[in-house]
Order: sequence, then C-alpha cells, then structure tokens
Amino acid sequence: MHPYIMATLLFALGLGTTITFASSHWLLAWMGLEINTLAILPLMAQHHHPRAVEATTKYFLIQATAAAMLLFASTTNAWLTGQWDIQQMAHPLPVTLITLALALKLGLAPLHAWLPEVLQGLDLTTGLILSTWQKLAPFALLLQMQPPCPTLLMAIGIISTLIGGWGGLSQTQLRKILAYSSIAHLGWMILVLLFSPSLTLLALSTYIVMTFSMFLVFKLNTSTNINTLATSWAKAPVLTSLTPLILLSLGGLPPLTGFMPKWLILQELTKQDLAPAATLAALAALLSLYFYLRLSYAMTLTMSPNVTTGTTPWRLPTLQSAFPLAISTTMTLTLLPLTPAMVALLTL
Repeated sequence: MHPYIMATLLFALGLGTTITFASSHWLLAWMGLEINTLAILPLMAQHHHPRAVEATTKYFLIQATAAAMLLFASTTNAWLTGQWDIQQMAHPLPVTLITLALALKLGLAPLHAWLPEVLQGLDLTTGLILSTWQKLAPFALLLQMQPPCPTLLMAIGIISTLIGGWGGLSQTQLRKILAYSSIAHLGWMILVLLFSPSLTLLALSTYIVMTFSMFLVFKLNTSTNINTLATSWAKAPVLTSLTPLILLSLGGLPPLTGFMPKWLILQELTKQDLAPAATLAALAALLSLYFYLRLSYAMTLTMSPNVTTGTTPWRLPTLQSAFPLAISTTMTLTLLPLTPAMVALLTL
C-alpha cells in the first residue's frame, strides 16, 4: 500500500475515534463510528488474500449491523424522549438496544462469534489495531451512557469471561487465542462499568498495553500458531524468556501488571455485595490462565526440532524495530510493582 494512502487511512481511523470521543449527540457519535469502520476496511484487505477478504467482509457486515441498530435505537430514543443527548438516556428500550449494538461492535459474548474468525484472517499488525484501538470508541459511548440496566451488563460480563476462557482452551492458532483473551478481558471491564468507570478505564489501558506486547512478540517471531513458538528461542532467546511473564501478566498473576485491575475489580464487586459474580469471574480467569500457560510451555519447555530450519533463524538479523516492544514489555511486567513508588512520589 502506498505510504500516502496508508497515512490517510490511519488519520481517518484516528479522526473517527476522536469524533466519537468528543460527541455528545448520537448522530455525531454514529458518524465517528462509521468513519472508523470505513478507514480500517482497506487496511484489513490490503494483502488480497482470500482469508483477509473474507475477514473484511464479515467485519463490514457485523459493524454495519451494529451501526444500523445503534442508529435505530438512538432515533427511537429521540422519538420517545425528544432529545439526542448521549448522557440523557432514560427509556429502557433504546438503552438496551444501544448496549447490545455496542456489545456487538466490541465482540462481547454472546455476540462474540465474529471476532475470532475475523482476527484469524488478518495479519498481526491489523489484528493489533482491531484488538486495541477499535475498542476505544464503543467503550467511550458505554461510559458516557451509564446504562441503567445492571442485569444486562452483569450477564454480558459473566458470559464474556466464561466464553473467553472456555473458547481459548482448544485453540492452536495464536490470533484466535488472543481473540478469546480479548473477550475475557472485556468481560471484566463490563462487570465493573456501572460501579466504577475509572476501574474500567484502568483495566482497558492495562489490557491494551499487555495485548500490544503480545502481538509485537508474535510479529517479531512471525508466529501464527503454537507449533512455531517452539523455534522462537533461536530468533530471540531473551525475548523468549520474557514472553511467559507477559502471558502470566495477561493471566493476572501477581506481581505483574495484569494482577492490578483484576484485584481491584474483584474488590469493587465484593463491596457492591456481588460476591457470586466476583467468584464466577475469578474462576473464569483460571480458564484463561490455562491457555496462557500452554503458550508459555510451548515457548520455553518444548524441545524444538534440531534441524537446519529450526537452528538457523538466529543468523538472520530482524529488520523490525524492537523499541515499542521494549517499552510495552517493561510496562506489562513492572507497572504493578512500581505503582506504590509512583504514588509515593506524587504525594511528596
């Protein structure tokens, strides 16, 4: 793709999300989401591979359905209440419809089936954009709405954490595993959305940092399935030793960064007398932890084939920049241990 076209598409991608961030009117928010969707479609189909074209078509149909539902619900809300303001949603019908439309855009269970299939058809760079940047605009709308239907949000959150953990157990494709990981993490964010929006933002930001690190690791190793992870020690031995820590951070083990939002969310749910929901979410996290451990095992404890193909990659220096990976890996591993020190410095 020509650099000018790529720059234009990336600018449109940022513009669409920014418009949605800044809007307080449903039509403007819908327009931002549409610009965002139209900008990423050429990026998804740029390699002209049949799988990429299929994934792009699926993504377009799903996003168009969600946008149509959102536009219909916001029009219904204007008809019932006489105003288009995002923060003044009162009638339960449009609120429920818009919540479901945004859940479809995000890939939350039970509206999640498209996400693993779409992510599997994309290259790792576009998959990274889809898993991180594309989550921001719908979450901004959910945070502005503050939908007064806790039962629906709790149900979506619990189902997402369970399906995100269960769905990844039998997968061998890394992009599908990251898709189910995304569903599980988004479930945690939705669970605490009504009670503490700031915690949702914290969980979203830490999820983006950890997922960014994981995608860059797979991109550096050019790995797309579990079998190719076994030869990664020959390409980047230091990174191979750090990757299990990134995976355990995604799983939410202390003293790594991923533990912080999960612990705070469980604490908040318990404070709200939702101990059963907190227990279910904690048990669902064990399912996710299992497939993260599978990846760690494949990467560090599996004997790679001792053949020329397996032992020569270290001779070929990579042309990719490792600086973004170094920054995101440091944040993924050390934000939690450094938090008390940062708080102490800020209070001086």
